[in-house]
Amino acid sequence: MIKLTTGQRVLISGLLAVTSFILKSTIGQQPITSIVMIATAVMAGTPILRNAISALRYKILGIDALVSIAVLGAMFIGEYWEAAAVTFLFMFGEYLESKTLEKTRSSIKALLELAPDVARVIRNGEELEISPEEVMTGDTLVIKPGEKISVDGTVIEGSAYVNQAAITGESIPVSKQLEDGVFSGTIIESGYLKVRADRVGEDTTFARILQMVEEAQDKKAKTQKFLEEFSKYYTPSIIILSLVLLLFTGDLVLSLTLLVIACPGALVISTPVSIVAGIGNGAKHGVLVKGGEVMEKLGKVKILAFDKTGTLTIGKPMVNRVKTYGLEENELLRIAAIGEAYSEHPLGRAIINQAEKALGPLTQVPEASEIIVGQGLKVVVEGKTILIGNRKLFAENAVNIEEQENYIRSEEEQGQTAVLVGDLSGLWGVISIADQVRDDSKKLITNLKRLGVEKIVMLSGDNKRVAKAIANELGIDDHYGELLPEGKVKVLGELQEKHGMAAMVGDGVNDAPALASADLGIAIGGAGTDVAMETADVVLMSDEIRKLSHAIGLSRATVRNMKQNIYFALLVAATLLTGVLFKTVNLSFGMLVHELSVLLVVINAIRLLGYGDRGKSKKQVAL
Repeated sequence: MIKLTTGQRVLISGLLAVTSFILKSTIGQQPITSIVMIATAVMAGTPILRNAISALRYKILGIDALVSIAVLGAMFIGEYWEAAAVTFLFMFGEYLESKTLEKTRSSIKALLELAPDVARVIRNGEELEISPEEVMTGDTLVIKPGEKISVDGTVIEGSAYVNQAAITGESIPVSKQLEDGVFSGTIIESGYLKVRADRVGEDTTFARILQMVEEAQDKKAKTQKFLEEFSKYYTPSIIILSLVLLLFTGDLVLSLTLLVIACPGALVISTPVSIVAGIGNGAKHGVLVKGGEVMEKLGKVKILAFDKTGTLTIGKPMVNRVKTYGLEENELLRIAAIGEAYSEHPLGRAIINQAEKALGPLTQVPEASEIIVGQGLKVVVEGKTILIGNRKLFAENAVNIEEQENYIRSEEEQGQTAVLVGDLSGLWGVISIADQVRDDSKKLITNLKRLGVEKIVMLSGDNKRVAKAIANELGIDDHYGELLPEGKVKVLGELQEKHGMAAMVGDGVNDAPALASADLGIAIGGAGTDVAMETADVVLMSDEIRKLSHAIGLSRATVRNMKQNIYFALLVAATLLTGVLFKTVNLSFGMLVHELSVLLVVINAIRLLGYGDRGKSKKQVAL
């Protein structure tokens, strides 16, 4: 028995339907005309009837059942043309719908196409090409220009520019050097790398992203769940209504027409198609949204709470200013960097980095070094005892710094950490160090307020002066400092109680408790971070925090798109039902309008795939 594909069946039934129409128009309802019409109905209607019977086995009374009943009824009363037209239009509509729906999953297909198909490894001194599934942890891989990286790993040789669009959503190549991490699914644009495989197969970031996006597209929004529950009762109700109409009017054609017209196809598909398109758009732009319910909730957030370090700031202290008293700036940096040579404190590392930037690599170390907890360092450099630390250190050693007190205090009020450098006779200088605000943080806050977020707060473990300075610089509504992880959870709970739905934005590591307790947890820089990808509801795969405004705008556009689809589907259904009751809509015309409405709903949802590509925030908001 020859098994026809859906496309072949559509083509054959379409030719039969056209032939039926020509015969009907030229020679009328002759036997040959009826035979061709019946052949059309059988060819197009068999899969519909098969699907209806299959669904009934699982106690599901769906659209296929309604159409099957209507077509069998039309055949019974001799309305062969109506049966042929309805079955062909229904089948053709479903075929177009499936093809168009594939477009909404285009971002997932694009990701799948980025999956590496070959890996070049070095084993026993030989270079071998194997399947990525065969790569083992610890293997050394060689990747050349234009090739895909097939593992998450660490660069052990070479340098290259790598396109990380599949992971972070950004197409600008990133420079990779010795000891840098690389991700599976990314592509070397120039240069070459030798990489040690740290994660392989299903454990790679790329594989986990793909799995999570596919799972997210299957997770249903509340609106979708409601519509599916509604359709379970709606379909049997329509059958009962058709029977009642038949009993009262005796008009079988009218009853059968009602069955077809009342099919809730556009209504049922209105929500899932928008959700799939929205999640696909997010994946394309490096924003992982974990399901339809999350997509719906994201746009309804009233308050956004940000972690400071690593979220609004880079998370890497840097020297901002150097103030000296009777000493050259570079000399002060040189002495301080030598003194900090054995220190592992982030502030010490910032001083060393700044000194090496100005003077080149420093190899000198102090002759003696003493760490004084809570105060700083006492070191011996070139025979002199040097103090590097805070006020307490200088007070403990009876060094008078009253003349410089106003400057030190003003630096601290601006959110700087003042590192004092001097000897036992006096202060030589002040090195002001602070975490750097991300370039796009201020613009993000502005965009979020434009999008209508009611309140933006910052939760920080840093001291209150620093928290206040950062909040004022970025235009944040409120700030909380000196918070431990449990303190962030407590403050977040109070904000939720006072303002409503709240989202927490953090780096997914020390913020995990707050991310989990918020209505929505949003992690930044989640690429390769297990905690972020598992704990958060939304993951910004790169460190570009500006993508949060894209995510919130996308959520609102998706919800708006869903509503448009639902209202349109209800309007079409109401119009057709009115036409049926007034006998101005027949069976075949009703089916044509029904299928067109389904197609228009899908096409409307496809618009979401282009959201954000125009680049202007105003255009994004006005999608």
